[in-house]
Amino acid sequence: MTDRPLDVLCLGEAMVEFNQRKGEADPLYLQGFGGDTSNACIAAARQGARAGYMTALGVDAFGDMIVDLWRREGVDTTHVRRDASAHTGIYFVTHGPDGHAFSYMRAGSAASRFGPEAVTRDAVASAKILHVSGISQAISPQACDAVFAAIAHAKAAGTMVSYDTNLRLKLWPLDRAKATLAAATAKADVVLPSIDDAATMIGSDDPDTVADHYLGLHTKIVAVKLGAAGVLVATRYARERIPPMKVEAIDATGAGDTFAGAFLARLAAGDDPFAAGRWANAAAALATTGWGAVAPMPTKAQVAAALGV
Repeated sequence: MTDRPLDVLCLGEAMVEFNQRKGEADPLYLQGFGGDTSNACIAAARQGARAGYMTALGVDAFGDMIVDLWRREGVDTTHVRRDASAHTGIYFVTHGPDGHAFSYMRAGSAASRFGPEAVTRDAVASAKILHVSGISQAISPQACDAVFAAIAHAKAAGTMVSYDTNLRLKLWPLDRAKATLAAATAKADVVLPSIDDAATMIGSDDPDTVADHYLGLHTKIVAVKLGAAGVLVATRYARERIPPMKVEAIDATGAGDTFAGAFLARLAAGDDPFAAGRWANAAAALATTGWGAVAPMPTKAQVAAALGV
């Protein structure tokens, strides 16, 4: 779609979402879109970044819907393959006393068959930032290897690597997840763990301890996502606890992904990590004020207005 280098290139799985309306008497579902790195890619694009996605989709109506979404959002689809032998993944979101829960139909999806041979080396090398996640690696062995291949291409080219832990134990055993995420985060320049993931992965829910752990792996920037408590942004030289922005939250489905995309967009634009963190913290809060992962993501102008800048 564009011959300009990308600010942010994301790799992973995009899915069609069906999100249950909380509090409705009948089980009505709103159709939307999801997939953590796809969400982050769209969030980055809405913040003004040149963002692109790398994956495979089925040759089906759901795949067409996702491509149309990316094109509407200005996301580069040059490196999206269509696989006629596999389907596009879908998932359902339900809401209960313990928050939102996810049910997936993704086994054998086109994205899960996207292996290291499909990674476009030149696209990775020309981007400012490569963004991948634990979910990107959990969906299949091929997808896991594709992420490691993309990271290797990025490191060779000097492209910044961003990694969101996004631990989903329904997708793989804990021991395998721990080993894979440890290997990937050790190669990342930016690590974006949630405090819940960190409690499982490294045995601590203290934000400073989590930041110290990842900085000890030679990561340059850590943003520990604290949910309703805000975020801790840390480098080897400084750290800042950013308080939450108060909003009327409805659905937090895509908040963490919105944070990731907005954070990377601001880093690519030249912000320091703390300014990027304040911006992304506001974007994530605004993303909870509507239903679904993508629809309520704010634009750059909406974040600026919320911050009064």
